[in-house]
Amino acid sequence: MSQRNAFSEMPLPLFESDEAPAAPVAGGGALPSYIKDHRKRLRARFLEGGAQAMPDYELLELVLFRAIPRQDVKPLARALLDQFGDFNGVLSAPQERLAQVSGVGEAVICELKVIEAAAHRLSRARVMQRQVISSWDALLDYCHTTMAHRETEQFRVFYLDRKNVLIADEAQAQGTVDHVPVYPREVVKRALHLNASALILVHNHPSGDPTPSEADIAMTGQVSTAAEALGLTLHDHIIVGKSCELSFRAEGYL
Repeated sequence: MSQRNAFSEMPLPLFESDEAPAAPVAGGGALPSYIKDHRKRLRARFLEGGAQAMPDYELLELVLFRAIPRQDVKPLARALLDQFGDFNGVLSAPQERLAQVSGVGEAVICELKVIEAAAHRLSRARVMQRQVISSWDALLDYCHTTMAHRETEQFRVFYLDRKNVLIADEAQAQGTVDHVPVYPREVVKRALHLNASALILVHNHPSGDPTPSEADIAMTGQVSTAAEALGLTLHDHIIVGKSCELSFRAEGYL
């Protein structure tokens, strides 16, 4: 773990204020006056206006408050954003990379990963056991939330029943920064095991560009052929980039 420096993590006694002290602190001098009741004001603004009323660094501060009481966490929030780009990038950053940022310890990492897990569960709940065609935008949001900021490729398969209701979401393989192994036989074999009638392939491009490679196109064709031979339908293959997604069906690859 990295050195904590000024951002020491400590347990907070129940019901005790977690505001940073306005009185002189170790090393001499006093914290700026804006620190007084800063957390209370920020929480109130969030409750009144929601996340839309707050820039990324303030939303990140709210997350850090729980892990680091009685400290000014704004410098750490900005350091994390400088390192990982935006709020989503911070949440999805690997634990080992987060630990390299000065001031980040186990409590901070745990808090960030709990928020990330909650976001994934919430977006997944909006698509599971639902008809895919009527919840297509929610499906794309889920793909983006779970995969857009990954630093390595991941290959997932959505399995659907005869009514195109999503019955299973499974990560089939993990890869490197520019490659993930996919075995078409295993993909369709799993579909038969789940009694699925159709499937949607999804994988991400860590480069941010969702343009399919020749290998992506060839693999999709192999899965489509194997699925068709067994009476299964391949609805689409979605490639997730940093800020957008590409649909093989919409682009004419299927």
